[in-house]
Amino acid sequence: MKFTDGYWLTRPQYEIQSPKEVFDFRKTADSLTLYAPFNKINDRNDELNLGMTTIKLTSPVEGVIGIKLTHFDQKQSGPSFELENEHPEVMINTDDKELSFKSGSLTAKVPFKSDFELDFLHDDKVITKSMEKAEGVIHDKDTNKHYMREQLSMGVDELIYGLGERFTALVKNGQSVDIWNRDGGTGSEQAYKNVPFYLSSEGYGVFVDQPEKVSFEIASENVDRTQFSVEGESLQYYVIDGPTPKDVLNKYTRLTGQISLPPAWSFGLWLSTSFTTDYREETVMKFIDGMRDRKIPLDVFHFDCFWQKGFEWCNFLWDPEQFPDPEGLIKKIHDRGIKVCVWINPYIAQKSPLFEEGRKNGYFVKRGDGNVWQWDLWQAGNGFVDFTNPDAVKWYQSKLKALLDMGVDCFKTDFGERIPVEDAVFFDGSDPKREHNYYTYQYNEAVYDLLKEEKGADQAVVFARSATVGSQKFPVHWGGDNLSRYKSMADSLRGGLSFLVSGFGFWSHDISGFEEHATPDLYKRWTQFGLLSSHSRYHGSVQYKVPWLFDEEAVENTRKFVDLKLSLMPYLFNEAVNTHETGTPLMRPAFLEYTNDRNTYFLEHEYMLGSKLLVAPIFNAEGDVKYYLPAGKWTNILTEQSYDISKGGEWLAEKYDNLNLPLLARENSIILRNPNAEHAEYDYTDAPDINCYEIANGTKVSTRVVDEHGDHAGSVTVSRQGDQLTVATKGLKGQSKVFIHENGDVKEFAMSGDESTFTI
Repeated sequence: MKFTDGYWLTRPQYEIQSPKEVFDFRKTADSLTLYAPFNKINDRNDELNLGMTTIKLTSPVEGVIGIKLTHFDQKQSGPSFELENEHPEVMINTDDKELSFKSGSLTAKVPFKSDFELDFLHDDKVITKSMEKAEGVIHDKDTNKHYMREQLSMGVDELIYGLGERFTALVKNGQSVDIWNRDGGTGSEQAYKNVPFYLSSEGYGVFVDQPEKVSFEIASENVDRTQFSVEGESLQYYVIDGPTPKDVLNKYTRLTGQISLPPAWSFGLWLSTSFTTDYREETVMKFIDGMRDRKIPLDVFHFDCFWQKGFEWCNFLWDPEQFPDPEGLIKKIHDRGIKVCVWINPYIAQKSPLFEEGRKNGYFVKRGDGNVWQWDLWQAGNGFVDFTNPDAVKWYQSKLKALLDMGVDCFKTDFGERIPVEDAVFFDGSDPKREHNYYTYQYNEAVYDLLKEEKGADQAVVFARSATVGSQKFPVHWGGDNLSRYKSMADSLRGGLSFLVSGFGFWSHDISGFEEHATPDLYKRWTQFGLLSSHSRYHGSVQYKVPWLFDEEAVENTRKFVDLKLSLMPYLFNEAVNTHETGTPLMRPAFLEYTNDRNTYFLEHEYMLGSKLLVAPIFNAEGDVKYYLPAGKWTNILTEQSYDISKGGEWLAEKYDNLNLPLLARENSIILRNPNAEHAEYDYTDAPDINCYEIANGTKVSTRVVDEHGDHAGSVTVSRQGDQLTVATKGLKGQSKVFIHENGDVKEFAMSGDESTFTI
């Protein structure tokens, strides 16, 4: 939201008041409260008829400082984000010239009884600051609404990322962003997953702890500052110190919730019925057996909306005309080693047998007159399950439990964005404006908690579209309704990378696009991208997405990249465990790995898959690709093409056939693979191939080996002296092969025991 008219003037409807000095303070063992009036105080008369901002500094996590700005201290209805408090030690210093509050290496400083300025320092270096007239208490004279605003300074070269899954440019400078969940597709400024957290290239982050709409102006209204504002009389935000972007994400996820580790099987290929296509048991089994007959491994089969009768979503009942024996069908699918996912949403249509049950018991969001809040958007007469009502949560979970008892393994938790605000009444009295974004957290928490209870924490996974702060605890998420176009494929990647640097670890997208019909070439290129994403699902609206309906090369392409991903699971699942432990996303923008290479900060059409592999998808039918390689030695693991980028990074322009793309391992990498894998979940310690890429002389590198449950099970260490390469293993079973990749050449050796030395 913009309040000013250019740099000098305020828009006529607004009155803005800002702190002029800190006149007084109070401190406790773990907090510092500042009292900052809107004028300087020279004598006692100046203390009359004057407002002030109360500024409270706290620290829930070491290296994180919370700042709460309050004009009027008014009671606020829920909900609020669920935050962790690690109670770190803080240092508070006060004297007659300066007040400071320190947590870890982050310090907030403010002058005492002098010109107001709130500085944030990493060690002794200012990383950002709230300058004079930046904080604002704002009155809209036309509407009588009140707002709170903060502006934090930006450096000359500073770049801003995050704010959720945004399909605009990855670098957010110059953008206006409203944190407000919407069902707007993947081709606009609207987003399904809005997160009021941004990451700065300067090694810090800012989280605005407000579940309602937060309006950001990122180097837009004021091109030297990042601004955020909310309606109301208070504003809570946290400055999160790095010094690296990965450090910021670690502290942010410690504050808002650790990223949960999805089960290993969820990393395999998911195949969907698609949405409006005609399908029944015969169709489903034809697709599953068709994949088997073509030797394309499948880990999950997904039933989209029409597993239930139309106009009755959700009734949680299989359509008896299309699926007369759902238990028998699920058993057939399970007998083929495949999990079952079914689509759900948090709305109950008026025709559903459950509507009257929910209405009678008060399980739906209501209007002020006591009636159920309904509309006809999506399904006729939709009511919204009210997850602020504990009994409604249990009721909803009971319907899902019946499906789990039937054999269903997981749920696609669709929707959760268009939650009513006007004339909406929630069971617990929550403010509808704060509930709108937060609803998706409550919805997915209810489903995820049930899965944990019934299946175990290591088997719980959803496939969610909407998200907010903390939703990283309920993986995985997919990118929503994209188009079957190359541009939409690129938009999806950009949105995913934005989402993943907003505190999330795992992400997927509809391979080949949801809307429209995909061409064979698009299907093949998107399949490559999809199988080199953290999670992989074929899905569509009007078109089946099995490869043989496109052409035989599509079948070969799908088989190749499914086999590739399954073979990489010893590497990928270890990286996924690291995501769970540290908050670094599995798929990640290149700048997270190459913080010293400024060129990587603008890359939005390529990414790192884990810490060792770089992926550059191809976004055209011709097979042309331009991508950037940071300095170092690289090897394309598909073609063995090697690159020696020794004098800084380099842009490359290449052409690939339909079965290949740039997929490169960085130097000094150990990539464990099992080329015989038939599913995503297997024993990763059982004789994996040990691939060593460009191990430099005098170097010693190692990798952890995890089992299929994510537990630390062993290690592989590789060291090189001259032409001697020594490989040492712990915890591995059987006899592994060692492949040494160097200068475009591959040499194969066999391990003898737990340690072997090879001459290159």
